[in-house]
Amino acid sequence: MADKPRITIAGGGIGGMAAALSLLRRGYPVQVFEQAPELGEVGAGVQISPNGSRALDSLGVFETLRAQSCAPKRKEFRLWNTGRAWPMFDLGPQAIEKYGYPYLTVFRPDLLGTLFDAVRAIDPDAVQLGCEVAGAEADDDKAVLTLKDGRRIESDVLIGADGVKSTVRKSLFGDDHTEFTGMIAWRAVIPMDRLPERFHEMVGWTWIGPGGHLVNYPLRGGKLMNMIGTIERNDWQVESWYAEGSIEECANDFAGWHEDVQTLIHAAPKVLKWAFMERPPRQIWSKGRASLLGDACHATLPFLAQGAVMSIEDGVVLGRCLDKYADPVEALKKYEQARVERTSKMVRGAKDNTARFHESALKTEEGAVTYMENEWSRDPINDRYDWLYRYDVETAEI
Repeated sequence: MADKPRITIAGGGIGGMAAALSLLRRGYPVQVFEQAPELGEVGAGVQISPNGSRALDSLGVFETLRAQSCAPKRKEFRLWNTGRAWPMFDLGPQAIEKYGYPYLTVFRPDLLGTLFDAVRAIDPDAVQLGCEVAGAEADDDKAVLTLKDGRRIESDVLIGADGVKSTVRKSLFGDDHTEFTGMIAWRAVIPMDRLPERFHEMVGWTWIGPGGHLVNYPLRGGKLMNMIGTIERNDWQVESWYAEGSIEECANDFAGWHEDVQTLIHAAPKVLKWAFMERPPRQIWSKGRASLLGDACHATLPFLAQGAVMSIEDGVVLGRCLDKYADPVEALKKYEQARVERTSKMVRGAKDNTARFHESALKTEEGAVTYMENEWSRDPINDRYDWLYRYDVETAEI
């Protein structure tokens, strides 16, 4: 590693760990600074579409994660009140035949743990926990990360992978504009044995209705069920992964919805509640020897199921660019150029799906039938998703 640039990564989430693994596998010395004192069971379900599975294979962890996950047979839309179903995607063998890799549903701690273990297998000292970032600075000659404990970490390249409220981003570029979307989300992970047998099939459901939608899919080989419900409300604007709400309030937000929706909610051990905020995707990520990755530069609504996948792709492409271009400043600019158009399109696509999932025509079954034929038949679905799933992190132009 002596001849390779020294890399510092702020943030040990999915994107930070993917970048660290990508770089370590290429022989770079890497230090990751994560503010959490330990990597625990924060978060819930993550969907890994075929492009994400391909990126995980590039990192050497796909088979390990696949063994811990679920490969649903299909995804279906279901109408909010009657439960009428429409096909969304055929998955499993069909996804492998079409895209070369399966669609997985993964418990977020399993994904993060798999990446973390792979990083530590290469360098047991690469990740330092309990290190909160205070600031960052960079020019064409060096990058410096300042920690809350007063340490200044100088390196050849600094990557800000420290999430939607990124301190690195604020230090380099100033704060970004944030707007409340008018939506709040309810999240829960439910032990499958709390649910009736009809929920145990390896199928993902997206319940759609006027002003809201709810997604559920299996995790950990069918031992868990992930649930995330989104409803249009403007009376609560706290953006937090940890704020706990009440089952009663969640059930009330979905009053009148199908009994399966209510069954999911009432089976949850607890529900977490947070407000969706919107940040425009940044068009400039890099400054000198520093750049951004993942939610720090392209935070997205979860309605395209690409948030985690985007960050993993970033990590692989970052490693490729640093390998190809000897000058770190040039390498970071090429990384930005390779990723900014795709990730911006992903963020816009997720926002566009909000209206598609919450369409007023879904109020009645008659309106829903016409709407689904126009918006969610095979051709519109292919137009909306094929470009996502066919992307190859190893051959994409850099």
